Amino acid sequence: MIKLILSVLVIGAISLFPGTAEAAVMGPSMQKLTWHYYKVYNTCENAENFVRHQVEKFYKNDTSIAPKLLRLLYSDCFVTGCDASVLLEGPNSERKAPQNRGLGAFVIIDKIKKVLEQRCPGVVSCADILNLATRDAVHLAGAPSYPVFTGRRDGLTSDKQTVDLPSPSISWDASMAYFKSRGLNVLDMATLLGSHSMGRTHCSHIVDRLYNFNKTGKPSPTMNKSFLSEMANKCPPRTKKGQTDPLVYLNPDSGSNHSFTSSFYTRVLSNKSVLEVDQQLLYNEDTKQISEEFSASFEDFRKSFALSMSKMGSINVLTKNEGEIRRDCRRRN
Repeated sequence: MIKLILSVLVIGAISLFPGTAEAAVMGPSMQKLTWHYYKVYNTCENAENFVRHQVEKFYKNDTSIAPKLLRLLYSDCFVTGCDASVLLEGPNSERKAPQNRGLGAFVIIDKIKKVLEQRCPGVVSCADILNLATRDAVHLAGAPSYPVFTGRRDGLTSDKQTVDLPSPSISWDASMAYFKSRGLNVLDMATLLGSHSMGRTHCSHIVDRLYNFNKTGKPSPTMNKSFLSEMANKCPPRTKKGQTDPLVYLNPDSGSNHSFTSSFYTRVLSNKSVLEVDQQLLYNEDTKQISEEFSASFEDFRKSFALSMSKMGSINVLTKNEGEIRRDCRRRN
């Protein structure tokens, strides 16, 4: 059934954009945006090329920008929508929320914005830059170069109290409810969690799985025993105040290469997921089938990723006269 659903989505995408197998199905929010907006309206014809060139320069020196930008985009879109509010600075801004500890890649967006302001002043939004830069970075890491519809405007507020990003130990039901609240479905959830095929997380996000699963005082009973031992060596119990909080790879198979790969799903099926929210994919029949399919077919994962990323990028976007086009992504005009 899941295979059929995925096939229908991909066929629908191809019909929207003939010759582009990695195109997006347009939902109501996405219809507010425009394919190649800055070229169509002749405001900054080469905007997307400028973004891509800067991302390529950064990526050559640091492949970790791909997962960093992915997390930054997720942290933006899933809170108040894709309005670049996470980029705003301030003592009570979104980036100060506990869930956003360790967010990176701000300097990349700042650099791209500076370049675009030199070439097309006051035209390209920070929200569009974040979406385009993320697409280009993950493409360099092995993901598809999915279409990013543009024309977003930047939000005027950023409040850490609005940040409701869930715990990495969230249950399947709670995770599904969270994704549904953002207009995304079960296939989107299973696909977007595949972003954890690269990047790192703090040990504090997984010690409950290793030592006190569901407050039992014991490790997760489903976690692969050899992997449990491996992770316990890297993440000791948190027993002392001021204890260091090491970083571990979300997908040890990808590791420092930060490559986009379907091995994430193979690890899910082998009970070797680092985060509990990822392992939960195995405990629902639909997401288990999706994981099996993506583990067997990297191309199916790539196609679904293209669709789901385009959908995520259209969550609660601001367009036309809403918001503003920031001159500096860190502060309002």
